[in-house]
Amino acid sequence: MSIATTDTSCAIVVTFKPDITALLTLLGQLNKETDFVVIDNGTPDIEKLAESIIIYERCLDLLCLPKNKGLATALNIGIDWALENNRDYVFLFDQDSSLCDLFVSRMSSAYIEADKQSVKGIAAMGPRIINPQSMRQTPFKLFNRLLLRSDRAFANSKTNFVADFLITSGTMLILKHFAAIGRMKESYFIDNVDLEWCFRAKSMGFDLVGTDEAVLYHTIGERSPSPLVRAGIMAQHNPSRTYYSSRNRTHLYMVAYSPLGWKLRDMVRFFLKSLWLLVSSQDRKQYWHYIRSGIRDAKLLG
Repeated sequence: MSIATTDTSCAIVVTFKPDITALLTLLGQLNKETDFVVIDNGTPDIEKLAESIIIYERCLDLLCLPKNKGLATALNIGIDWALENNRDYVFLFDQDSSLCDLFVSRMSSAYIEADKQSVKGIAAMGPRIINPQSMRQTPFKLFNRLLLRSDRAFANSKTNFVADFLITSGTMLILKHFAAIGRMKESYFIDNVDLEWCFRAKSMGFDLVGTDEAVLYHTIGERSPSPLVRAGIMAQHNPSRTYYSSRNRTHLYMVAYSPLGWKLRDMVRFFLKSLWLLVSSQDRKQYWHYIRSGIRDAKLLG
């Protein structure tokens, strides 16, 4: 029996100025399989969307924050709701993701099989991510060596893989381990929240497992005419968002539990991406301002 057939799981969907068509598509998919709660991060006039959201039978709550408090805070609020309502597993979703059929059931079945092979326990499971623009699959990466490895089988499985990192959307958190690992880092606000939490979980000996049993369609970054973005090689955000990614990744370079292999590779990647933005973008002055400010402010994060 899969977890999804019981009342032990739920989904948390975080929204901020959502594309209502994409959001309702996601909620309709979830409504077929599991209870869910929507955490809105200060969308103006959210009451105009509320009726379309709460109409779903399995929407148990719509929590509207008075202002945008960041992804990490919204996730923590949703996870607190799940814990207070005696849920053992929670699925996390961005507002613009789309799911394969029977996503929740497939993920929970994959977890049951993988958990039998885990020593300390699985902190989180993640689906295979496909970029709908390029149809490029995201590999399950391992960062703890100088040479990047990916898609290494978990316990000789043909469909489950060892991972050092799972993106937020689609991830299934195993809540019995959440207190030991700790909450999402709210000072990060948005970017690299998932990366930091995953590094922390792995440093404590917990497993992160990716699976091919379920697929989530998700675009990382914003649409761009750049061939590198369309091919899924680079992700591009607006200049102000670049502040958070620059600040948070610089902070991760300074913490002991970040894998050395990731630090060395990401420093190179960060330099090349920054150079690409400064050379190719018409907003290069703004990008430079936010990149420089983010690097400077990294030391202020706790």
